[in-house]
Amino acid sequence: MPAAPLPLRDGLDPTRVRMPDKATGVTVLEHLRARFPQDAARLTEKVAGGEIVDAAGVPIDSTTVAKPRSDIYLYRDPPVEPTVPFSLDVVHQDENLLVVDKPHFLATTPRGAYVARSALVLLRRRFDLPELSPAHRLDRLTAGVLVFTVRQQARRPYQELFAQRAITKQYDAIAPLAQDLDFPLTVRSRIIKERGVLQAREVPGEPNADTFVELVDTLGTHGLYRLHPRTGKTHQLRVHMCSLGIPIVGDNFYPAFRDVADDDYSDPLRLLARSIEFVDPLSGLVRRFESDRSLEPSAMQQIRP
Repeated sequence: MPAAPLPLRDGLDPTRVRMPDKATGVTVLEHLRARFPQDAARLTEKVAGGEIVDAAGVPIDSTTVAKPRSDIYLYRDPPVEPTVPFSLDVVHQDENLLVVDKPHFLATTPRGAYVARSALVLLRRRFDLPELSPAHRLDRLTAGVLVFTVRQQARRPYQELFAQRAITKQYDAIAPLAQDLDFPLTVRSRIIKERGVLQAREVPGEPNADTFVELVDTLGTHGLYRLHPRTGKTHQLRVHMCSLGIPIVGDNFYPAFRDVADDDYSDPLRLLARSIEFVDPLSGLVRRFESDRSLEPSAMQQIRP
């Protein structure tokens, strides 16, 4: 993808909008107003102010006709968001990497209603790092170790480590005890996640998801489990624990979805990315980063009988 002609602004990348595949005769402004009707007035203001540009960085005006499959760039107004009331702690920082201990309820990257409430935007603003980019992602509801690359030249080598599964990951989870299961054990299944569907699901077929599960401690009627994912499918750990009949405490997606208010932080998902280890592709050194967060005993006090 070509570089955007607009710079980062307040930690946010400009939005790229693709024009229709075929010539329609409408102007860029008319197309934008039809696509984003709730922003029609602001879009008109942005065009008048020269804030919307084409791929070459040339501002469009109210008469600019939309060229088929061309790209235009603009800054969307970020939504007003409450602050996630938990700390985003730095684990490690050097010229190539920024590793943080992400709290529950904080998104990794801007998406939907979570823009300022994302680790990427918060860190770009805090450290003035316009080229900061996630090497991988954690679900908004999962806490723990999250790795970012600091500069563009370092981005590809680290992202390829995750893409090639050359990373050793360990997660902690709290879930009910299972009297009929012998641990440790391995769960293998085929998981699919359909666009627009909230839940991932297991289907028949060649396994594409693999998780090694250990029971490391007992906490009353619940256990502290150590999870070792060998693959990285969406919601893999949550789906596999649920398939064992021991869904992770605080999971509002599995086995059944239940709606939770956006600002309800009372019952976090008891899933923590405990550690990440890999051979650094630039230095050749073995890197290991660990979370200082704990799922117990304080987290256990919130478990409902």
